[in-house]
Amino acid sequence: MTLGSPIALAKKQISSLQGYSLLVGRAFASLLTPPHYWGDIFIQADSIGVGSLPIVVLTGFFTGCVLALQSAVSLKQFGAISMTGTLVSLSMMKELGPVLTGLMVSGRNASGMASELGSMQVTEQIDAMRALGVDPVRKLVTPRILATVGMLFFLTILSDTVGVLGGGLVAVGLLGLNASSYFHSTYRALQYADVVQGLTKPLFFGFIIASVGTYFGISTKGGTQGVGRATTQAVVVSSVLIIVIDFLISRTMIGIFGR
Repeated sequence: MTLGSPIALAKKQISSLQGYSLLVGRAFASLLTPPHYWGDIFIQADSIGVGSLPIVVLTGFFTGCVLALQSAVSLKQFGAISMTGTLVSLSMMKELGPVLTGLMVSGRNASGMASELGSMQVTEQIDAMRALGVDPVRKLVTPRILATVGMLFFLTILSDTVGVLGGGLVAVGLLGLNASSYFHSTYRALQYADVVQGLTKPLFFGFIIASVGTYFGISTKGGTQGVGRATTQAVVVSSVLIIVIDFLISRTMIGIFGR
């Protein structure tokens, strides 16, 4: 395998960034003018939201279980095992719930979008849509972005809820904590800033997942091998961006709210 020059690599990355920015700009512009493909939006919402329910519920539940189990071991050394509910609640709401849900949905749906649109691209179906006067961005990209942003918001709420319930199951069943005390501490621990931070992240994560997945799908080249490369790149890039944006949002929210 030969390595290209750094200049050529930089030009390629800048060109990809330019293409991604243009795609996002066209997707936003299509929101302001008709036609709007509401049927496609609901179909994608069902595929992305309902289809991701099992993996999101399992991930959130067992993350809460493990979090309660591990935190109780550490808190017990300081005689603060009663704070287990507080730690589980804050961790799930502010960090683990949004990030893990975003990563799970990214692995399932960013790859699906890239492979689906990539197959359409290499078989010239997207070119046929243009020939028929249909805007591929309006028809294929915008509905996926809207559906992913909306459904990831509710999936994150569900993940936070089952995570707290999973932590409660471990805290009460294995650690012997009082159930009323656990759930009361989880509720009392949350403040307005924590809820805002936890529910802002999935809006950005959903946009990243859909926009990156559709970009790599529409820009696929090279036949079936290109579809495979686009699928892998979509998952890797969206996952990395989720982690980076998570840090930036956390830093911004801490600066605004002080926690």
